[in-house]
This record gives sequence, C-alpha cells and structure tokens, in this order.
Amino acid sequence: MASYKTAPVPSPRMPDGIPYIIVNDIAERFSFYGMKAILVVFMTQYLMSTDGQLATMSRADATSYFHLFVSTTYFLPIIGAVIADSYWGKYRTVILLSVVYCAGHFALFLDDTRAGLFLGLTLIAIGSGGIKPSVASNVGDQFGQSNEHLLSRAFSWYYLGINIGSSLSSLLIPWLLKAYGPAVAFGVPGLFMLAATVTFWMGRHHFVHLPPAGKSYLKDVFGSDGKRVASRLLVIYVLVAAFWSLFDQMGSTWVLQAMQMDRTILGYELLPAQIQAMNPFLIIILIPIFSYYVYPLMNRYFDVTSGRKMCMGMFLAASPFLVTAWCESQIQLGNTPHISWQLLAYFLMTLAEVLLVITCMEFSYTQAPKRMKSLVMALFYLSISAGNLFTALVNQVIQNPDGTTKLVGASYHLFFAGFMGIVALIFAIYMRFYQEQHIIQEESKQ
Repeated sequence: MASYKTAPVPSPRMPDGIPYIIVNDIAERFSFYGMKAILVVFMTQYLMSTDGQLATMSRADATSYFHLFVSTTYFLPIIGAVIADSYWGKYRTVILLSVVYCAGHFALFLDDTRAGLFLGLTLIAIGSGGIKPSVASNVGDQFGQSNEHLLSRAFSWYYLGINIGSSLSSLLIPWLLKAYGPAVAFGVPGLFMLAATVTFWMGRHHFVHLPPAGKSYLKDVFGSDGKRVASRLLVIYVLVAAFWSLFDQMGSTWVLQAMQMDRTILGYELLPAQIQAMNPFLIIILIPIFSYYVYPLMNRYFDVTSGRKMCMGMFLAASPFLVTAWCESQIQLGNTPHISWQLLAYFLMTLAEVLLVITCMEFSYTQAPKRMKSLVMALFYLSISAGNLFTALVNQVIQNPDGTTKLVGASYHLFFAGFMGIVALIFAIYMRFYQEQHIIQEESKQ
C-alpha cells in the first residue's frame, strides 16, 4: 500500500485513474448486460435438463427469477461496501470479487441446466453486487478540492461507459445466442469480465487507495452522524426503488411483449432481446445533449438542483408504461402493433433515467460522510434491489391457481404507471424539504 496514492493529488485536471475505471466499467457492463439480455429467452427457450432434454420455464417463472436475480445482485452491495470501507479497501475488494464474477460466467458457459444457471447467477450476483459500490465510489475518491468541478463530468463518463458496454452487448449477445447457442452467448461476456479485471489491475498505481477505516468504521456507521445521513437518504432510496421496479422490466415484461409485435425495421427483423439496446444507445446520445444544452438552458429560467432533476425524472418514469399499456391493449385484440411504439416507451424511460439515475449517483457520493462513501453508494444500489423484488412479488401475487393472472393485458402496465405516479408525488414533497450537502475527499498536502 505504501507505493499507492492514499489521497487525491492537487491538480486542476481529470485524475489519471479515471480512464482505467471507465474502460473497466465498459467491459464489466458488457459482460453483465450481455448475460442479462438473454436470461429470459434462455430460461424460456434453451434451458436443458441433466439428461439433455428441453426443460424450459414458464414466462411467469422466468420473469420472477429474472427480477429475483437482479434484486439479489443489487442487495449484495451492502456487504461489499462494509468489506471495502472497513477491511479490504476498495481496490482489493474489486479485484478479489471480480475473480468470483468471472467464475460465475464460466459456470454459465459450461452448464446449460438449472444447476449451472443457479450456480452461475449466484456467483455473478456475489461478484457484480460486491464490486458495485467500490467501483462507483472510487470515481469520486479520485477528486479533491482543486478538481471537484470535474466530478459531475466524471460521473457522466462513468454512466456513459455503462451504456456503451450494455448497448453493444444487448445487440451482439442475443444474436450469438440464436446463431451459436448458450455456451458461446454466455462465454463471450465472461471474456469481457476477465478483460475488465485485468484493466482494473493495470490501473492500480494510478488510483487513489483510501485506507480502510478498520474497527472504527462501525462507530462511524452507527454513530449519530452516520444514522442521520442514512435515515435521510434511505427515504429517497425507498422512493427511487419504484423507478427500478419499472425500469428493469425492459429486460423481462417488455421483451415478452416485443415477441408479439412487428419488429421489422428497414427490412430487418430485430430479435426481441435486441430491442433493449435502444436504452443504452439513447443514453449515449442524451447524456451530452443534457450536459451541454438542456441543463444550461434550464438554468436560464430556474436553478437546476439535484433534487429538481430527480423529481422530473420520477414523474416522467410513469409515462412509458402508459405507452406499453396501449401496445398490450392492441395485442389483446389480435392486432400486431409495430415495435416503434415500444421504442417510444424506451425513449421516455431513458429521459427519466438521465434525469434521475446519473444525478442520484453523484448526489449519493456528495451526501455521504468521507468514510461511508461505499456504504451510501450501496444504499443507492439497494433501491434497485428493492424495486426488482417488488416486481418479482407482484408477478407472483397476481398469478391465479388456474394459470391465469389478476392483472390481464393493459391493466398490468397501468398498475405500474399509477404506482409510479403516486410515488413521484411523495418524492417531490420530500425533496422540497431536503437540505443538500457537498462532501468530497481531502487532498494530500504536497
């Protein structure tokens, strides 16, 4: 550790470690979103038994398992954050759990039965979930007072990296599944995760390695300051969980809906799972538009605070499910609506994501005490877990014993749109009284 930087170095430039974090982020997100893009299709069309026979799941079970996996992945950052902040430090936590992550991809590559599926997903959940808060908070740890003006740009780049990786994999991996089968389709994401691990290791001498807090960490967390910060932010994350309960249905409910739509664009028929690529592609386009044009224009008329941006995103998030509700109503009549209607829903959801999620990540870092950055970032990820758990539970509760569902067709989508609208109103009221802070790391004295 002596050869590593232990505090940000005074500099007006972007920190040297940021490019390594971004490249690692692109490759890791390629691996995760590529695997995630084909999960529902794999479970409903390719899953095998131990004797080599098809043993696929129902659509309802596949949807529930999908959201249970995502929920677990975004719950485990809590454990990863405690380990990183108190014992191993962020760098060591990322490296060691990335090896577990790679092992999960390897299990999916080797075994296309339920045993391989559940072992692979368990290891990926541990690895991916465990490293998330350390990688995200490691972005902020590279900055001090002299270059804190670049922090927002760095988080935008970080989120851009997420979507570059996910957009490419969302197009490529479904095609690999159809053309070459599950082994190749799961194996390629595994290779990208290996590349992500190597890239992060290569950046070790460029990163700021904040020492773990040790035994005093628990005093910080359960002290008066820790409890105060956690309680104020937990309310926000509980409400933001509603957004994720809708957002991650792009990988389940919307894929299943796309199977029943006309997916031909310019003479080419898209695969249902490939439609998800629209979200990250739109993110890549919209982030610079919002950063350089939309937010400066808004600032001419009112102060664009983090709270206001997040409120706009919460309200906007209800609108995509009104569009998918209309699509479902047409499908129930035997019509075949064009996929462009669902692309409109993707556009609206992505607008909400830009306003809410990127802002919430930077907001989480700046609101956290200096020795609780990973933990607070883990609380942010916990909102994703809670949202997906809610969706999984809804899909189980609405099932009738005879195989029918209590929320038929458009009513399912309208339920989530109404739910999101109510939560957005509560969120806006809470943020009206929230007092924002801005806490970053101290620079080294040199």
